[in-house]
Amino acid sequence: METALIILAAGKGTRMNSDLPKVLHRVASAPMLEHAMAAGAMLGPRHTVVVAGHGADQVRAAATLFDEDAQVVEQTEQLGTAHAVAQARPALEGFDGMALVLYGDTPFVQPETLEKMQEALATHDVVVLGFEAADPARYGRLVMQGDTLKRIVEFKDASPEERAITLCNSGVVACKSELLFDLIDKVGNDNASEEYYLTDIIGLARADGRSATVVTCTEAETMGVNSRGDLARAEAAFQSRARALLMEDGVTLVAPETVFLSRDTYIGRDTVVEPNVVFGPNVTVESGSTIRAFSHLEGCHVSRGGVVGPYARLRPGAELAEDVRIGNFVEVKNAQIAEGAKVNHLSYIGDATVGARSNIGAGTITCNYDGVMKHHTTIGAGAFIGSNTMLVAPVTIGEGAMTGSGSVITSDVEPEALALSRAPQIEKPGMARKMFEILKAKKAKMQRGS
Repeated sequence: METALIILAAGKGTRMNSDLPKVLHRVASAPMLEHAMAAGAMLGPRHTVVVAGHGADQVRAAATLFDEDAQVVEQTEQLGTAHAVAQARPALEGFDGMALVLYGDTPFVQPETLEKMQEALATHDVVVLGFEAADPARYGRLVMQGDTLKRIVEFKDASPEERAITLCNSGVVACKSELLFDLIDKVGNDNASEEYYLTDIIGLARADGRSATVVTCTEAETMGVNSRGDLARAEAAFQSRARALLMEDGVTLVAPETVFLSRDTYIGRDTVVEPNVVFGPNVTVESGSTIRAFSHLEGCHVSRGGVVGPYARLRPGAELAEDVRIGNFVEVKNAQIAEGAKVNHLSYIGDATVGARSNIGAGTITCNYDGVMKHHTTIGAGAFIGSNTMLVAPVTIGEGAMTGSGSVITSDVEPEALALSRAPQIEKPGMARKMFEILKAKKAKMQRGS
């Protein structure tokens, strides 16, 4: 059955005390909305419709950045969840597959759970995602009869017997698209809040002779975020789970609680990650690598056997081939470092291509920016760049070439050539002693004057 995602993302999130729409606050370096979209994307949906409200332009930009085909519709009035879902109707006109309602502020529902809901819809008309709550508190209760969902009861309307139920409503719903909108048309707002609640479709479906059931998941999957405290708890929950999965997959985390991962971080087996490492978005580390302490990686790829750090920074576009060494206090940006090359100390390599087995000495800088444009540096295979070399781009260092320490290289260097660019050294015998005497006398005079 074809699938359409309807992701509710219209809430302002007053308790966040923020100008940013709630669903754009980040967990694991990605907007919460992206987490929800990514989970739904695993079903291969034909349509993805995001219902935006507060900060709609920002939500639209984030949604289409993740999925350029996503449709964003606007809920101009906040009249409840059923009203929000109804805004997706024009975008799904003529679609008769499964409509799956997700929430942009509930980032952890897993694709496997959504697949179970999809399977359950083959034998039921409406499927609700529920969870067993450790503390049901004020969650809506799911009243079951066997595997049939009879109704959803809000806490304030529940009897003492119903309040004793621990099976709670997550809000996630799956239903044939045409039936979903037919049921929503019948939802009223005769309640204290005068809002149209999506949960009312269960009673309406049952009254129409339709069947409803519940698929369950862990309570952790249904964690919603409404405040900064919730956001911090969500981050901690994500990191704990992601670290555990990495270790199960054969990655060594020396001090797991100090390593921070992003939603899309990939690390291959037999890689060792030392303490206090941060993985930003879009990082791939292949098997058998070592990421040393206090390093920061973002938008980069480390191939097998690579060693990064300690105190290294890989920025977007850094591409490290096999067995590359990036050492302490080295920054790499938009640069391809070929197999076996070494950049071991205190260097900046940006907008560059570094050939295989090259050795980049301490303090080397590719001077890539002229204040307006970025320029490229090419270093050939087997080249040796002496310490404290400034490579003023655009410039090419040939294969097997060498630069002398302290050189400022402004022109291309031929293969196997030695390039030197230094001011002549001048030596004046006895001048150091005379200078010290002059300076000491000046200092003494100043002290007497004070």
